[in-house]
Amino acid sequence: MDRRHAASRRFLGTRTDTDAMKKLSHYDKKGRVRMVDVTAKPPTFRVAAAHAFVRMKPATVASVRRLKSPKGNPLEIARIAGITAAKRTSELIPLCHPLAVTHVDVSAKLCHNGIEITSEATATGPTGVEMEALVAAATAALTIYDMCKALERGMEITELYVERKSGGRSGTYVRTAASHHTGRGEDAR
Repeated sequence: MDRRHAASRRFLGTRTDTDAMKKLSHYDKKGRVRMVDVTAKPPTFRVAAAHAFVRMKPATVASVRRLKSPKGNPLEIARIAGITAAKRTSELIPLCHPLAVTHVDVSAKLCHNGIEITSEATATGPTGVEMEALVAAATAALTIYDMCKALERGMEITELYVERKSGGRSGTYVRTAASHHTGRGEDAR
């Protein structure tokens, strides 16, 4: 096994790259894109958590901490935007199934070099809520950028990933510590 494949396995967490590549479910036998048919799958309780990070200058973090953004409190607006977006995930991602999401939570924490965002989505249904959790975290990060761009245009949205998921046929996935990026900020409180 070469280094590239070993790195892929570490990136994917507890599953191997060959597990993930066995079958791309959004393609039929002829290679055409399709929506996965989940009609026969029984509904199960599903939970997924995601993460994103908005890297910014310390001066921008200080302004956010003092709530000195020209548009209001970016952390609270980002939280509401993430929750709203999670409920509309199937409208944004073309082949994503519409789910009756039963709960979404988004939090944004100030760090010395940016804002760390975490999200969690839950539903009982035939397919997982990983996309809903990812859309919530990504939208919250985009909202923070929008709210703070008057202070800094060079902010970076990084580290968008699924932290964990449970439920369904594939079972539980937890992102391993070895696959976490170490560039994240520390709590600035």
